[in-house]
Amino acid sequence: MKDIAIVAFSQSDCLARAGAANEVELIMPQLRAVFSQVGLNNAQDVDFVCSGSCDYLQGAAFAFVAGVDALGAVPPIKESHVEMDAAWALYESILKIRMGQADSALIYGFGKSSSGELPIVLSQQLDPYYLAPLWVDTVSLAAMQARMLLEKELITERAMAQVVARARMHGRNNPHAQLGGEVSVDELLAAPTFVSPLRESDCAPVADGAAAMIICTPDKAREWGVPYALISGIDHRIETHNLGMRDLTDSVSTRLAAQTAGVSRGPVEVAEVYAPFSHQEIILGRALGLGDETVINPSGGVMVGNLMMASGLSRLGEVFRRIVSGEVSRGVAHATSGPCLQHNLVAVLESA
Repeated sequence: MKDIAIVAFSQSDCLARAGAANEVELIMPQLRAVFSQVGLNNAQDVDFVCSGSCDYLQGAAFAFVAGVDALGAVPPIKESHVEMDAAWALYESILKIRMGQADSALIYGFGKSSSGELPIVLSQQLDPYYLAPLWVDTVSLAAMQARMLLEKELITERAMAQVVARARMHGRNNPHAQLGGEVSVDELLAAPTFVSPLRESDCAPVADGAAAMIICTPDKAREWGVPYALISGIDHRIETHNLGMRDLTDSVSTRLAAQTAGVSRGPVEVAEVYAPFSHQEIILGRALGLGDETVINPSGGVMVGNLMMASGLSRLGEVFRRIVSGEVSRGVAHATSGPCLQHNLVAVLESA
């Protein structure tokens, strides 16, 4: 089976509102950045292209096709799309390489969430028969999950606030972060609840933007003469869309994905997890089996800026950056999609 190397990554700033910029204008700077990192000219220089986005954000069927304009209309390329975070576009691209149909791939994800009310928009991804007609928003579902954890005494509100405080502190060193700076746990707890028991600080600030990545075989990376990080394991699992049939206080799918990806086969120096709500970082840390020796979300994670449809890919990109810089030699990246951690992808990255 072919090894997979990450050779380039770039993401935009997390902007609360991108203003008049459209999706193509959000994507193009990131594409130029990753092409520059590898010394390529355009999308024709890779064997496969795959994107991740959500048509609901733009309010039109096949709206993702407009994003393809960032690649150029001619000559034709091998291109695909997933209606999910771009981390799943990465997964499809890995399969393409491992099946021998490509040696390199460009992946990008994008979203302009400020155009609508995201919590309501995402409710249309729920079960179409029982939940979607109720228009239950994502924040309310997460609040229900947090309440269950609190009632079972599996977490405390102080522990949730500690997650936020640590993320904000890490966000100071992230040039793309929407939020950052020192804030005390007591200050966070003094704020009123937003959707009980969640405070606004417990919810990731949603941002407009895009991210891009280039992967390839190690042979191709050496041909290009660029540093790379190996994806030594990757897996994703899904749990039922029926929330009443799931244990919302745990993430069984994350645990299974972590086992298959090989998280426990070596030390985890750093972990970037996609936790849109503070209590979910605690759930994920337990499911991944992370100990005190692991630095969780040194970038601040999505609690300092959540690029919808791109933040999962950015979690891998953040670990990649730390590996090629020599800061760490092994790390874990996690991506999620759907309500209350329904879909979960786990990847192990290692130095070459």
